[in-house]
Amino acid sequence: MTKSTTKQVISYSHLTLEEREEIVIGLELGHSLCVIAKSINRSVSTISRECRRNQPSRNKVKYRANQAHIRSQERQSISHKRTRLKSESTRQYVAEKLSIGWTPELIAGRIKHEGLLETTNHESIYQWVYSERKDLIKHLPRSHRKRRKRGSAKYKHASKIPNRTPISDRSFLADSRQESGHWEADTAVSRQSKGAIAVMVERTTRLVKIYKLPSKSALNMQNALIESLQSEPTHLRKSITYDNGTENTLHASVNQALGTLSFFCQPYHSWEKGSVEQSIGLVRRTYPKKTDWDLVSQLDLDIIQDQLNHRPRKCLNFLSPLEAYAVALAA
Repeated sequence: MTKSTTKQVISYSHLTLEEREEIVIGLELGHSLCVIAKSINRSVSTISRECRRNQPSRNKVKYRANQAHIRSQERQSISHKRTRLKSESTRQYVAEKLSIGWTPELIAGRIKHEGLLETTNHESIYQWVYSERKDLIKHLPRSHRKRRKRGSAKYKHASKIPNRTPISDRSFLADSRQESGHWEADTAVSRQSKGAIAVMVERTTRLVKIYKLPSKSALNMQNALIESLQSEPTHLRKSITYDNGTENTLHASVNQALGTLSFFCQPYHSWEKGSVEQSIGLVRRTYPKKTDWDLVSQLDLDIIQDQLNHRPRKCLNFLSPLEAYAVALAA
């Protein structure tokens, strides 16, 4: 007859701050580790290991609950961190490509395409750069010295824009880029001056328009949109998608002048107008953050606009935005 046995599954939980305070009290009263362990329903080995691992390196105090708890949490945090880009050959490849202007997303995609190195993703590359190779930060698209934690926006207020229509109400043809005439608009500002620029991108053809603003005001934004788009044919100005900045509060007046509809991204969802975000990033390569926009003329912006509109795009099968827009004009 076969003897069946059932093994008891032992669960373990880390000591709490309250339990550590009980250990301090027991030690001060001169209790043995066995007595202390029994009082908090823990094993003697757990108490012994706790006292040994968290003994202060200074003073004559044997054990401090608060410091022991902090050290324990730090060890837990470190133990859960995975090593990014484990292969040295991958690290060398990433560093080389970053130095010639490739983005982490391009690098990760190319590694997967070639299949010669361990696969990775752009987030792992960013984490590796910021934790181990800070000298490469200057080669990143935005070059921020510190990465902002997700969901860490300083100010989260309700939108003050009247008559907002959410982006979820935008038509399928606009969302899927199957219909031309749908634009995205945004601004780029600087701490160095009151001046700003307005950037508009047609979603299907990626045609870019850049307009200098004396300041980031609703009136200036309204005038820039109307002046930039009013010369376009009616079938190529159907809608404009905005973020929730106060410079967009006069969107209804823009609609009245241009015959467009306006849609708004969800708060702090800037990726929902990714085309204009990317275009501003390309402008930033020539005019990085802290550029004094008051010193940049409209002629200077026209040169950048012309360069971007002649730049072939992979998403357009390597046509330029101007070539793709010419097709849309003829439709």
